[in-house]
Amino acid sequence: MKSLFSDNRPAVLLQQFRSAQSLSVNSLASRLQVSDRTIRNDIKQLNETLDGSALIDGQKGQYTLRVFDPVRFQKLVDEISETDDFLNSPRNRMDYMFGRLMRADAPLLTDDLAYEMSIGRTTLIGDLKKLRAEVESYHLNIQGKTNQGLTLCGAETDIRRYVLEMSFDVIYQSYPLDQEIEDIISRMFKDYKLERKAQENFRRFVILMLDRFLTGHFIGQLTDRAYNLSARAEFSMVSDVMDQISRSLYTELPVEEKLFVMMPIIGMRTPADIEGMRSIELDESMRPLTKKIRERIREEMNLTVRPGDFKESFLYHLMFMINRMRFGIRLPNPLQQEVAEKYPLAWQMAGIAADVIAEEYNLPITRDEQAYLATYFGVFLAESQMEREHFRIAAVYTTGRVTARLIEMQLSRILTAKDELTMLALEEAVPERLAAFDLVISTQDLEGDCGRPVIRINEIFNEQEVRRKIDKARYWDELDVPALDSNWFVMAGLLDRDQFFVLETEQTYEEALHLMVDSLCVRGLVDEGFEARLEEREKKGTMVFDNAIALPHAIQYAGDRIVLAIGVFPKPIQNGAHEISIIFLLALPEHVEEEDNLLIRLYDEIIVISQDKELRDSIASAVTYQQMRQALYRQME
Repeated sequence: MKSLFSDNRPAVLLQQFRSAQSLSVNSLASRLQVSDRTIRNDIKQLNETLDGSALIDGQKGQYTLRVFDPVRFQKLVDEISETDDFLNSPRNRMDYMFGRLMRADAPLLTDDLAYEMSIGRTTLIGDLKKLRAEVESYHLNIQGKTNQGLTLCGAETDIRRYVLEMSFDVIYQSYPLDQEIEDIISRMFKDYKLERKAQENFRRFVILMLDRFLTGHFIGQLTDRAYNLSARAEFSMVSDVMDQISRSLYTELPVEEKLFVMMPIIGMRTPADIEGMRSIELDESMRPLTKKIRERIREEMNLTVRPGDFKESFLYHLMFMINRMRFGIRLPNPLQQEVAEKYPLAWQMAGIAADVIAEEYNLPITRDEQAYLATYFGVFLAESQMEREHFRIAAVYTTGRVTARLIEMQLSRILTAKDELTMLALEEAVPERLAAFDLVISTQDLEGDCGRPVIRINEIFNEQEVRRKIDKARYWDELDVPALDSNWFVMAGLLDRDQFFVLETEQTYEEALHLMVDSLCVRGLVDEGFEARLEEREKKGTMVFDNAIALPHAIQYAGDRIVLAIGVFPKPIQNGAHEISIIFLLALPEHVEEEDNLLIRLYDEIIVISQDKELRDSIASAVTYQQMRQALYRQME
């Protein structure tokens, strides 16, 4: 039971290169806490040791592992990974102990185990305490006393789940799998056009199953839900492969073991190759589930989800995800936190989808899985916006054709594929002609009012800053924006002095809401029936974030624009289980889908505020409209 671990730097380097397509010296030095020069020397030494079987090749500071002789390379990797310091790591010691306990036919004495591992009894007891706490969440326990012997107790399915999630790489890194079995697995994945990642995961399940089954640790009786999987078309594929493996081992595998190795197939990541995806039968119940998710998002957020070209992929993703949840297959998402922070609206939509799935299937959705869902919603939102972002832009230049070409080249780098750019000389840029465009960009001040937003630039300009202003100009007609300033918050263009309220701490949430709605109604911004619709919407579940933000919203019939009002409590008030310090009240036009882009942007901004405590506190403490405007300012990046 050998492993790659932190104090064997050449082995760790190889592990890093085998798990990533390309790595920089700087990132490796940071991970291993050594200098760049040390990493370069290690790479040079490794290339000499690999002796032509592979090469760590560097291009422009990025290094990539290229393998030329896989068999010889693996042998050298095994030699590099061998070390007497293996059990210096507490994690490795815990994995070693678990491997010994799960294979033991009789109780293990701690003194014998400590001697075998060349560690002190105190160290072993400390690691054992950590291991006991860790396996408890897998419904496993280590029974017995240190002087009487230790026994691992629990269901075989739970033992296997722990191994797959926590210690497989240590326990089975050098497990021998016959080449004949490797070839059988490879043929199946090639024939059904399934991805390499799914093949690697399937191989892990096969290795674990064969070791446990062949050493007398049968998986035993499964749930009815698991046996029902034998009716799926994929089971025939898996069963055929396992029968071939059985014949090569002169044994017979029961249906339960076949169902176990089927898990990574029915719970895999959705393949990028559409042919590989369609080789798996789609559960048709995913279509009505998707419809319910879209309806719930529409009901709670007044946003229309348009899957577009990813509709079928999303259906398969839901099916695989639900299978993972049903059968306890964990699919870690290393980008979980980044997705939540970078795509806050998509994360919120994924949370609504997770609630629907939990209600329909009684399956709690993990944050890992919510992050995968959010990735899809992020794509849906981006593609939906791109479909409606056809923008006609006039760029007015005042010097020669070369300068005009320079401006055109810079703009082409920041415009979308849907945008239409027209270059105009100054003498052509009369107000009547410019009025036919959505946006005007000019290198000098223009005479007359064309009634369209104008961005003033130099011949050489900051592309990022101009791109931000173009993004803001896309909302010009919905906001009546007087100037394309550098404030990132588009919502500032929806507000005026009468739409900001400093609320009384003694007021209830309902009373504060009534005050705000009544003021909007008096000014004709919402119709008289708006408050009743708002109350009806609130009964279905108020949108109150855990971090003191309330977002009540409903349809209004007084106009065709989105109306936003902000109310702040100097001190947070209690509303049920939630505290509230800021109310963002949204009154949406009946045909809000025509303004989805603006509504999506507003949701994004409100969620950004909800996640920034300093900004929330600054807005909530404003006592005048001007203070609120100052708080609601973020420089475009």
